[in-house]
Amino acid sequence: WGPMHGGANEACIRMLREIGSTDRIPEFLARAKDKGDPFKLMGFGHRVYRNIDPRAKEMKKLALACVAEFERTTRDDADEYVTAAAPICCGHATGSPRELRELFRLASALEAAARADDYFVTRKLYPNVDFWSGIALTAMGIPLSLFTCLFAVGRSAGWIAQWIESLENPTRRISRPRQVYVGEAPRPFPDIRARALLKQQTSFTDATQDEADFGYFF
Repeated sequence: WGPMHGGANEACIRMLREIGSTDRIPEFLARAKDKGDPFKLMGFGHRVYRNIDPRAKEMKKLALACVAEFERTTRDDADEYVTAAAPICCGHATGSPRELRELFRLASALEAAARADDYFVTRKLYPNVDFWSGIALTAMGIPLSLFTCLFAVGRSAGWIAQWIESLENPTRRISRPRQVYVGEAPRPFPDIRARALLKQQTSFTDATQDEADFGYFF
């Protein structure tokens, strides 16, 4: 987990709020291109989707729809506009209708500026799904602190299914062979105090040591 994965949509919202207005977009794009500046343009680029993330296009539509729904359900006469299809938590969105609309406009302007900049285009840095999902979640009333929880909930069914599958497999084949452990077999651990008493330099990976060499172990 972190701002590059799992917490990326949270980082995008924080970044947009830091930028604040469209007037500051050139400043932050310049900072993103400066290797000496720690600022990173969050929500751009993807390890798999080297061109445009197809999910981002649909998530942008969803984000706009969520903002519009929040605006609709927070008018003066809320009862007139609320329907059974309206999200239950719309009235508790983390932000005002104006802020949400401005965040969406700022994100759209940032996307347009980055896609018009050769630096980002040549490096295939296009908005990904996290760039827009944060706005959608904010409009739904989800606080930033819960973004990653939702990220995990959506994957928990797959994680659990994979774990059950591995347990029920009699050969216990790991599903990702790159993570197979090929180190030392289980062996006694020589206590450091015993080694100090014997004034011996021993290796933690020395499988030839046995209990008699060191007196006692954990």
